Amino acid sequence: MTRYERVLLVDDNEADNFFHSIMIERAGYTGEVVALNSGRAALDYLATASDVTMLILLDINMPAMSGFEFARLAEPLLRSRLPHAKIVMLTSSSADSDREQARSSNQIDGYIVKPLNVDMARRGLDGDFDAL
Repeated sequence: MTRYERVLLVDDNEADNFFHSIMIERAGYTGEVVALNSGRAALDYLATASDVTMLILLDINMPAMSGFEFARLAEPLLRSRLPHAKIVMLTSSSADSDREQARSSNQIDGYIVKPLNVDMARRGLDGDFDAL
C-alpha cells in the first residue's frame, strides 16, 4: 500500500515523464500523478499545494535549474507547507559525484537511476528507496 497521496514528476523530458507515469500506474498506484517539465514550474506548483503526502521524483540535469538547485530552493516550502514530502532523484546519472552530492543533501531522500520500472516504482511508493 502506498504512503503517498500524490507523485510529482519533475523532468524536462516529456517522454520520460510519460513513461514514468505509466510505470507508476502499473505498479498499482491510484493516487494523483502530476508531471512538470521544469524546476521553476515545480516550485510554483509546490507554493500552492496543500499538505498532502507527496513523493517528488526529480531529474538532476534540467536547463535553467538543476534538480539539486530545485531541492535547495524547495526546502523552505516543503518544511512549511508539505512536511511529509520526500524528494528522490530519478536521473540518468550514475556518476559517483552526483550520488555523493545527493547523499550529502539534507533535502534528498533517495536516488534512482533511470529508467524507472514497475518494481522500482512499487518499492519507491512504499518508501523503500535505493540507498544513497
